[in-house]
Amino acid sequence: MDPLFDLTGRVAIITGGGGLLGPRHAVAIARHGGIPVLVDLRPEAAERCAREIATKYGLPACALGADITDPDAVRGLLAEILSRYGRLDILVNNAANNPKVEAPGEKAWSQVESFPLSQWNADIAVGLTGSFLCCQVMGAEMARRGRGAIVNIASYLGILAPEPRLYRKDGLPDDEQPVKPISYTVVKSAIFGLTRYLAAYWGERGVRVNALTPGGVYNGQDEQFVKKLSQRIPMGRMAEPDEFEGAIVFLASDASSYVTGANVVVDGGRVCW
Repeated sequence: MDPLFDLTGRVAIITGGGGLLGPRHAVAIARHGGIPVLVDLRPEAAERCAREIATKYGLPACALGADITDPDAVRGLLAEILSRYGRLDILVNNAANNPKVEAPGEKAWSQVESFPLSQWNADIAVGLTGSFLCCQVMGAEMARRGRGAIVNIASYLGILAPEPRLYRKDGLPDDEQPVKPISYTVVKSAIFGLTRYLAAYWGERGVRVNALTPGGVYNGQDEQFVKKLSQRIPMGRMAEPDEFEGAIVFLASDASSYVTGANVVVDGGRVCW
C-alpha cells in the first residue's frame, strides 16, 4: 500500500454510520487499514456494516449509538472510543437529516411558506449543531494530541440552490408543488463556514479540517427526476454511493497533509455549469 494513503491503526468516527453513504465511508477507511467507528442514533444498520468490516478486513470496527445533538452524549462517545482504542485520528461528519421531497401527508409542506419550524429545528440540530459538537469535542482531543483529520460532508446543494423545476409533479397547482426543503441547503452551506473557521483555528495544532461535497447520489429516485438531473450533469449521470471513497481516503490520510480549509467537490461536474 502507498504509505501516503495508509491508515493502518488510525481510528475514525463516521457519524450517520447507518445511512446511505456512512457505510461506504467506513469501508473506504477500512480498505486502507483504518478502524471505523460507525455512529448513529439508531445503530442497527451501522452494526451490520461494522460486522462485515470486522469479518472481511480483520479490523476491530464497531458501531455505537449516540445522539450527536446532545453534548453529553458526544463527550460520552469520545470517552468510549478512547477507552476501547486509546486514540482518535479521524472524524467524518456525515450525519444530516435529508427530508424527502415527497409530502408526508401535509399539503405543500416543503415549500418555504409552509415549511414547519419543527422540521427546520430538527434539520439544523442534526446537520449543523451535531457537526459542531462533534468537531468541538473530537477536534479538541485531536488538537491535544497534535494530529488529526476532520472531513465535513457537505453537498452540491450547499453551492447551488435546488432547482424547483426538478421536483415538479404533473397535475399539481403551483402552491402544491414539492420542493427540496430550504433547511438542507442552509445546513450544507453552513458546513463550509464551519470547515474554514476550524481549519484556521486549529491549523497550527496539527488538525486539518476539510469539506467533501458530493453530487447527487442515485438511490432509486423517480425516473423523471433522475433524467432531468442527469441532463444538468456534464458526465450525464448521478453518482453511485461508492464513488466518494477515494476522496474520503485522500482527505483522511497523509496524502492531503498540506490540505486544510478546502472543499473537494465530487459531483460529475454539476457545479461547473
